[in-house]
Amino acid sequence: MPSRAVATGVISFGLVSIPVRLYTAASSEQVRFNMLDSRHGVRVKQQYYSPVDGKVMDKGEIIKGYEYARDQFVTFTDEELKALEADRSNHIEIVEFVPLETFDLVQIEKTYYLGADKGGDKAYRLLSEAMTAKKKVAVGRWAARGKEQLVVIRPYHNGLAIHQLYYGNEVRSFEETDDTATFTFTDKERELAEKLIDQLSSDDFDVDKYKDDYADRVRGAVEQKVAGKEVTIAAEAPRAQIIDLFEALKKSIAEAKKPSRGGDEDEAEEKATVKKAEPKAAPRKKKTG
Repeated sequence: MPSRAVATGVISFGLVSIPVRLYTAASSEQVRFNMLDSRHGVRVKQQYYSPVDGKVMDKGEIIKGYEYARDQFVTFTDEELKALEADRSNHIEIVEFVPLETFDLVQIEKTYYLGADKGGDKAYRLLSEAMTAKKKVAVGRWAARGKEQLVVIRPYHNGLAIHQLYYGNEVRSFEETDDTATFTFTDKERELAEKLIDQLSSDDFDVDKYKDDYADRVRGAVEQKVAGKEVTIAAEAPRAQIIDLFEALKKSIAEAKKPSRGGDEDEAEEKATVKKAEPKAAPRKKKTG
């Protein structure tokens, strides 16, 4: 069954207009919990209240304000905010075409698939193929939900995908991270690191190989509880602590070479490794005098 479009829009560049439909590209399947009243097992409800007198506020008594200084606000009516909104036409204006590698993946906030809408099939396909041939992506502005979004449109699976981006001032600089240490590596350390990468490398990324194990455990526990069974979850075995980088690389390479046997053999071997890695207790000093 085809996906249902979440919105429609029009891509424009030059004098070309392409009607399109937007489809959700990905959605979270994470498990979620509800907040319940422990006495009655029903969902609790949130309320807004004034910290001045403790009064529970009705929706009609609440206004919106912007904090321009600490605890200092300017207020806006719904009409004033409406007047500040951008066009709601879902118009996507292409401003420029740039090489794909010139925009950073960290800027991506959300992704949608674009499908051709009625009358736009030919222009839609031409744009996709032309960008593929030129190895370019389109940067544009998307007027949606009263806001102007920065977007990138790129060829995807013989069609198009649109990435909603964070603006430059919304992306933090990597230089803000606490990464001031410098190191000098030996040739052997570099060789072992590269060898480990080679051993763990694949020809392509297959996302279907990976599963959310936490979500599976939670759903399994839910099924056990619904069936009236006691939830039993095996404790995770502790990992060996290896401090020396050189020894860690050698051990990682050795482990990567071993075929995965699974079952009790792996668990027994891991426990033996942990026991071996535990530091010996320092000898007691003899009392003098």
